[in-house]
Amino acid sequence: MCEYCGCQALETIDELTMEHERVVNLISHVREARRNGEVTRMAELAREIATVLGPHTQVEEHGLFPALVAEFSEKIAALEAEHRRIEAVLAEAEGPFLADPTWPERLIETLDLLRNHILKEQDGVFPAALANLSTEEWEAVEAVRARVGTLLPAGATD
Repeated sequence: MCEYCGCQALETIDELTMEHERVVNLISHVREARRNGEVTRMAELAREIATVLGPHTQVEEHGLFPALVAEFSEKIAALEAEHRRIEAVLAEAEGPFLADPTWPERLIETLDLLRNHILKEQDGVFPAALANLSTEEWEAVEAVRARVGTLLPAGATD
């Protein structure tokens, strides 16, 4: 992932980046499960992705995005809309996904969207936050993280 702007020197961005890396790793496992026809495994992995993204999305939407929305309103709105689309398909892994023959392909398409979404955040949102957020705004982001925590397991990027 991105390392050119120095934003990962901030603990908040580093945590978000580690969560992205964990999700990208899980996406590769979903693709492998799809190739092997393991739909139940795909659903297990989708639930794990959703678990990592739960607090991650809260930090973005209640911490970073509000601080950037005045200057980047259309881009933030688009990212939030992508969050909703991704969450909706991941949530189907909790339901009767085996009864829907279109779900595995829709999941793969959604994970493609998620991968591109991650790149937008890594290459756009995080550097913009580094350049634009005040100390008070960073403290607000950190307060959201403290409230929601992280569900990254130890060694999550392995």
